[in-house]
Amino acid sequence: MKKVLVSDNLGEAGIELFRNAAGIAVDVKTGLKPDELKAIIGEYDALVIRSATKVTADVIDAAKNLKVIGRAGIGLDNVDIQTATKHGVIVMNTPGGNVVTTAEHAIALMMAMTRNIPQGTASLKAGKWEKKNLQGREICGKTLGVIGYGKIGSIVADRARGLKMRVIVYDPYVTKELIEKAGFEAVSLETLYQSADFITVHVPKLKDTIGFLNKAAFEKMKPGVMIINCARGGIVNEADLYEAMRSGKVAGAALDVFETEPPGQSPLFELDHLICTPHLGASTLEAQTNVAVAIAEQIIDYLQNGTIRNAVNVPSITGELLRRLSPFLSLGEQIGKLQSQLIHGPLKEVEIAFAGDFQGMDMSPVATAALRALLAPVVKDDVNFVNARLIAKDRGIKFSETTSAESEDYMNLITMKCVTSEMTNTVAGTLFGKTDSRIVRINTFRLEMIPKGHLALIHNVDRPGSIGEIGTSLGKNQINIGRMQVGQEEEGNRNIIFLCTDTPIPAPVIEELRGLASVKKVIPLEF
Repeated sequence: MKKVLVSDNLGEAGIELFRNAAGIAVDVKTGLKPDELKAIIGEYDALVIRSATKVTADVIDAAKNLKVIGRAGIGLDNVDIQTATKHGVIVMNTPGGNVVTTAEHAIALMMAMTRNIPQGTASLKAGKWEKKNLQGREICGKTLGVIGYGKIGSIVADRARGLKMRVIVYDPYVTKELIEKAGFEAVSLETLYQSADFITVHVPKLKDTIGFLNKAAFEKMKPGVMIINCARGGIVNEADLYEAMRSGKVAGAALDVFETEPPGQSPLFELDHLICTPHLGASTLEAQTNVAVAIAEQIIDYLQNGTIRNAVNVPSITGELLRRLSPFLSLGEQIGKLQSQLIHGPLKEVEIAFAGDFQGMDMSPVATAALRALLAPVVKDDVNFVNARLIAKDRGIKFSETTSAESEDYMNLITMKCVTSEMTNTVAGTLFGKTDSRIVRINTFRLEMIPKGHLALIHNVDRPGSIGEIGTSLGKNQINIGRMQVGQEEEGNRNIIFLCTDTPIPAPVIEELRGLASVKKVIPLEF
């Protein structure tokens, strides 16, 4: 008998599927404290969560029998995916189950904000009649700026078009042609700020998007702009938003998500022209039923038949092939992850080439792993081994893979070439021994780089003393170099240096390195 623990509120339709599944027993225990979850997780084969349960490394370490974690929804910020993967635990989500409902919530908040509906309700219930004070604005003919043209952002744009709004879109990872083909205007971020009457954000929460809408951004916007955030808390800097609303630069804001949830007492709540909801973007009966049924079906299918669907950390293949492909899957993922940090501009083409002896294995899961890792920073939890190729196609990215039995320098070589609107970048890697990944080529540079840890890629002039300058600068700032790999340009006078440091290099030190006479470029990397 396989045991399933449901630790967050799940739609009853999903619970019923578990109860009726042969060979499966389900326990529903919500509101567990971390220590309580850790104490009992060892007896379960599957864990079903939403956003409340934090599946930390400690929990996973204690989960001796755990085989699969299922998220009824998209976001996986509350799951330590890396630790789960190390323990062989599959992590699944349900992409698409609450896309429409989140987009609709953004439109609902915009309408409620511009017509002062929450304020009018509160005023009337308080016995007042404040028609003049609660005068609103029409949205017909106004300009909506959509930041992030993914699944949700594209639906918001479509719904706004139906409301006779002018829709402009900024997404640095989507080609202008794709946006314009859908009938919208692709613009720069500066133009969006200057033109939009309403701005709605639909980007994942990443290192680069935390505080994306901040003081500097608000200063560039039209006076009287209105802001909507149904994406992730922290993308809008709440302190800067408060000041922008107090000054009148931002005439209204509608927030469904917050930097800390629940937010407790916030200065924003003192402002009458803020409206807010407690993370209700995905909270419709239809959406919660959809994701509950989807995750229950996925986990039951896995526990009964070994079928893997919508996993973010393993492809949908047999266990034996997974064991044989595992080192190549890791290498492909590392190549994709490196490319995602090196390229800039909207992706147009991705080519993956397999050269050499791969023991007759089907390498398409490895190509998918590399593509998923490449796209993950852009679409985050939406992308997995099942939908990576479809997402690439939907974004207008041409994807191809080739296989050749010949490899000149290595027993086997995986090469990923990315073409964007601004550059072409090539990364190649191989295995040393049976499992050790190495990056052996970046464009015209040959090297042997271990893709692990906190790294910095440095382009420098190949002359005496240049490496010493870099080491001196880091040493002065108390940053220890764990290892260093140097690659030389095939034809030229430049080196490429990969430094692995014990801690991430702070931004001021990165700028100091960039100021050295022999240094041409510094790119911090994380693996």
